[in-house]
Amino acid sequence: MNLLLENIAKHVSLSNEEQERVLAFTETQHYKAKTILLKEGQVCTHSFFVLKGILRSYNIDENGVEHVVSFACPGWWIADMYSFLSQRPGQLYIEVNEDAEVLILSKENQEKLYLEVPKMERFFRILIENSLVANQQRLIDNMSFTAEARYDKFTKKYAELVHCLPQKQIASYIGVTPEFFSKMKARLLKK
Repeated sequence: MNLLLENIAKHVSLSNEEQERVLAFTETQHYKAKTILLKEGQVCTHSFFVLKGILRSYNIDENGVEHVVSFACPGWWIADMYSFLSQRPGQLYIEVNEDAEVLILSKENQEKLYLEVPKMERFFRILIENSLVANQQRLIDNMSFTAEARYDKFTKKYAELVHCLPQKQIASYIGVTPEFFSKMKARLLKK
């Protein structure tokens, strides 16, 4: 079964006809590593479902420092949700970390999909609720956990990615400098 349909089936049950409609609204694209799919200041008009590869979203602060917001591996969605939902210029970049195959769903097609396959509105509501909960937990973790505890949570959440991602990006995701991250990992290895 298609990875997208497997992902949807975790939350809603679609008939064969509804599955065909869902797939008809998406477009498959292949991207090379380092391809920028969205830049800060652009309106996010598509969400991306990863079939193969890794994508990441990040922001660049006024000092030119990247702050990784999220990673998306196979079976995960990624978008600048503020921009996608409001259709206003966003603050995130979305970049291909390693060669990727993705399904693209435009905002326009998503709205049409809601009308043609109403169960998909429930599906995306569930995804957005889960994302809200995860982001709230990450915010609390960043305020109250040590860097080591945040790294431990990261390795559990992204177990399949830990060895595929540059250490600099992992450090950024958990909110520490690459230098601090290196020292922290050295300490953890000694334990």
